[in-house]
Amino acid sequence: MALDIKKFISRFIEEARDHLGRLTQGLADLEQGIDTEQINSLFRSAHTLKGSSRMLKLEPITLVAHSLEDLLSALRDKRLGSSAGVSALLYQAVDTLTDQVEALEAKGEVAELNATQLEFCKKLSALAENPDLLNTPVTPATTASPTVVSEAKAEQDKPALKSTDTVRIKLSKLEELIKLMGELVSNHAGMRELATSARQLEKTAESKPNSHLEMQQFSRNIRETVLAQEDLMQELHDKALQMRMLPLGIVLDSASRLVRDMARSLDKQVECRIQGSEIELDRQMIDQLADPMIHLLRNALDHGIEPPAERQKKGKPARGLIKITARQDAGWVVLDISDDGAGLSLEAIRDKALKKGLVTEADLAEMSDQEVTDLIFLPGFSTSALITEVSGRGVGMDVVKRSIVDELQGVISVRTQLGKGACFTLRLPLSLAKMRVLTISAAGHELGFTAQYIAELLSVPEASLIKVADRNAVIIRNEFVPVVKLADLIGLPVKAKQASKPIAANKKALLLLVIRVHTEKLALIIDKLLDERDLVIKQLPEHLHSNTLISGMVTTGQNKLVSLLHVPYLLAKARKVRGTAKNETPTLGKEQRKRILVVDDSLNTREIERDVLEAWGYQVTLAEHGQDGLDKARAEVFDAVLTDVEMPIMDGFTLTARLREEENYRDKPIIIITSRAKESDRRRGIEVGADAYIVKGSFDQNSLVDTLKILLD
Repeated sequence: MALDIKKFISRFIEEARDHLGRLTQGLADLEQGIDTEQINSLFRSAHTLKGSSRMLKLEPITLVAHSLEDLLSALRDKRLGSSAGVSALLYQAVDTLTDQVEALEAKGEVAELNATQLEFCKKLSALAENPDLLNTPVTPATTASPTVVSEAKAEQDKPALKSTDTVRIKLSKLEELIKLMGELVSNHAGMRELATSARQLEKTAESKPNSHLEMQQFSRNIRETVLAQEDLMQELHDKALQMRMLPLGIVLDSASRLVRDMARSLDKQVECRIQGSEIELDRQMIDQLADPMIHLLRNALDHGIEPPAERQKKGKPARGLIKITARQDAGWVVLDISDDGAGLSLEAIRDKALKKGLVTEADLAEMSDQEVTDLIFLPGFSTSALITEVSGRGVGMDVVKRSIVDELQGVISVRTQLGKGACFTLRLPLSLAKMRVLTISAAGHELGFTAQYIAELLSVPEASLIKVADRNAVIIRNEFVPVVKLADLIGLPVKAKQASKPIAANKKALLLLVIRVHTEKLALIIDKLLDERDLVIKQLPEHLHSNTLISGMVTTGQNKLVSLLHVPYLLAKARKVRGTAKNETPTLGKEQRKRILVVDDSLNTREIERDVLEAWGYQVTLAEHGQDGLDKARAEVFDAVLTDVEMPIMDGFTLTARLREEENYRDKPIIIITSRAKESDRRRGIEVGADAYIVKGSFDQNSLVDTLKILLD
């Protein structure tokens, strides 16, 4: 009986993808230095591809894998040395194999190699025997025949990070799932028996004098059974989700080739290094991650990485570097996409934002460097002077933010240093299928928050609130956090039941739900916490997608739908409310205003102190830590400096001492504002040169302003 080879094709494709991923990652590692075991591993993958394809009579794949194996053998035996030219040929061979495997999956067969491809394979094998042939031009190998070159080129113009539509599951995991399903069925049988018992109790309740005892026992039984069933269902759901968890390598392994292809079209030399591709993420998340990743890689290549000649003039290697690093942080997967290019120019961002009317000059004057950087996420923003096929169409980063924040329930941030590159960080939940949810009550309405945005829940005395720039705030562990009533922030009408309840005049405690995105926090006043549990997230129907307040829905008991509030929207709305109040405060012209530098690693504290000072007519510049403050103080002269103590990179005591060494700051007022209340800390503050020492726990904005006025007079 003849062997039906087609049955084995799908298995070969899966195994080939694994080997191609190892080859791509291995070649990137090889460029960092020759490692004998690494070469052996690459050789084994090429050898396995050759053997497997030969068994299935996939001759075109066999020929390319064989020529790749020859070249790797020469490297392993040290007949050939590692070089940029050799790396380029190895990558080209792997790319050709990748195209062939993808064609096999799409069409069920592999096209015969054309003359160019055959010549490419021969030259690779010849080079393995004679290294001097390395300088002989090698025509790039293509998988398409001449009759379909234009069609292939059109397809290549659509960058894509490809993933498979199959999932490989270990047999042990499948057996665990089946076992759990059996236990759940058995447990359900117990529920049926309880239902029968309930009907019998109904019939005998009136005739039996001690029926209440039976009812109590029945209640205990049903509670225990329900709890047991909940545990089984929880475990079953977790196991099922684990089966859908796949390594990020499924989408990241193709990123290296995508970078090489796009770099080639831009006449740039770029290496792509990937770390952490073994980190697992829900398959649903991986599929939705591809488009944002492409946008970020496009921007790194087009806006970030400079042309080789320009890089060399700057003292950089001609070859640029893009790094994609994945790591797990508690319930999050964190992805860093960084490059060593030109970085983001804050001046260019400011100019573009002004020209497009996205902000005003007054807005820019009040913005920190990070806030200016974040303007790139606004719709229609682009600093590119030229529209290209790769990027610069005025779209992109806003799409990335919408995908990451709105669709994937994640967080995106960017760090940049002019001339040294940029790094975009994506924080993503492990899965969207089920997440930890807190349900709360506000103005009689039940609402939900996904747990990744919750910093803490605490009860504080109403007297602990402080008034800052006409806004309430609370001090939580050395940090000022704005306080706002949730119902007021989103305009919730008070429900009738809630309105009818008398409100105690002597109520002294407030329940605060502290939400967070990155380092920004907001304390929401709520009525009470209702529940905390893992729930299945339901996406909004299509006609509600434009609702930025709601990120999804969950179903609680009795099929009740509860809306999940979108935390980034709440923070943005709170900032807008604060900004409106600030703009209504009359201030002096810039030329008449004293210039104050505020240094604190807490975004909330910086913002609140700025609000206070600007309300009194001061012009404020913000710094994120001591070194940042020192750099800004040296770049321009300020009339006074306010600084925290506990900060990364350089603390406030060191900053104060360093400023006193500067000619411009020997006599300028320096005020330390900190949560450190020990007398020894006060003495140290005075010793390093501070003019005043204010403890946050007893913070009073009038006292701060009065102190500043005295020191500035």
